[in-house]
Amino acid sequence: MQSVVVTGGAGFIGSCMVRRLLSVPDLQVISLDKLTYAGHAISLPNLEHADRHTLIEGDICDRELVASILHQYQPCSILHLAAESHVDRSIDAPAAFIQTNVIGTTTLLDATHQYWLSLSADLSQQFRFVHVSTDEVYGSLGSSGKFNENSVYRPNSPYSASKAAADHFVRAYFQTYQLPTIITHCTNNYGPRQLPEKLIPLMIGQAVAGKPLPVYGDGQQVRDWIHVEDHTEALWQGLQKGTPGETYDIGSNCEKTNLELIQEICQIINRLRPNLPHVPVEQLITQVEDRLGHDRRYAVDSSKIMNQLNWRPAIDFQTGLEATAAWYLENQAWMDAVSSSE
Repeated sequence: MQSVVVTGGAGFIGSCMVRRLLSVPDLQVISLDKLTYAGHAISLPNLEHADRHTLIEGDICDRELVASILHQYQPCSILHLAAESHVDRSIDAPAAFIQTNVIGTTTLLDATHQYWLSLSADLSQQFRFVHVSTDEVYGSLGSSGKFNENSVYRPNSPYSASKAAADHFVRAYFQTYQLPTIITHCTNNYGPRQLPEKLIPLMIGQAVAGKPLPVYGDGQQVRDWIHVEDHTEALWQGLQKGTPGETYDIGSNCEKTNLELIQEICQIINRLRPNLPHVPVEQLITQVEDRLGHDRRYAVDSSKIMNQLNWRPAIDFQTGLEATAAWYLENQAWMDAVSSSE
């Protein structure tokens, strides 16, 4: 039975990735997660796949632990999703982002390199290290155009700077040691089990509770939104068919201003919860001071992964957003559990 290690497996994208991997028969999945405020065992599959899924609580900065996991489970691949990812938190406390995103990634790379050297020629050829990054490393776009894999790095927040640094180390391990690494940059994700501090679940929770819906600045910041299941399918295709040393940008060509998105969420809440005393919930929208260094627009050109790996986003945004809102409304126990841990 082949095995795959997923770092950050109890997080939002990580737990979705674990589910995607477990849909593959005879594949063993090992989730390594520090289980901080951002990682929760409750987000992972239940005992249905207990025979093929193992959750290990631990830190990617712990080289001895990482090395022991690689030695014990002999993975054919590593999907590296563990990261500090909230921009606001990075502005308040950047050191934690350097520790996890930069030091953690290089520690993981070093242990993986030593493990990879121990593999047979066939297994070393098959091995892949997929580093999941963000389009934010490219900085901010104007009103037109899109980033692509050749765009210059211009990170504007401590979070994106830490991810850019991690990207460079991943590339260096390929160039220097020939470790078969792949880098992916994805646009904004949405879907079930995303932390309530993130925009979409935050707005859903605030709207239901009758609390203000804060909009940074004029609300005209533009983001391309992709369902987390489309993202994890792209990662699976990258793992299966991606070329070592390559970078793949992942987007869905679904650009929305923050204000447009919040208004759409309000309309969904009005439909799904028409008896709330504060319907229509649009009246809760409140303008607040803009975030420091707030990037104006992100968008990526996904033609490379579409053409080379035959991947396409499959989930319509309106359908996906309504299903996402319904999930949060129906899973208040999950919301309460993760909110209390924050």
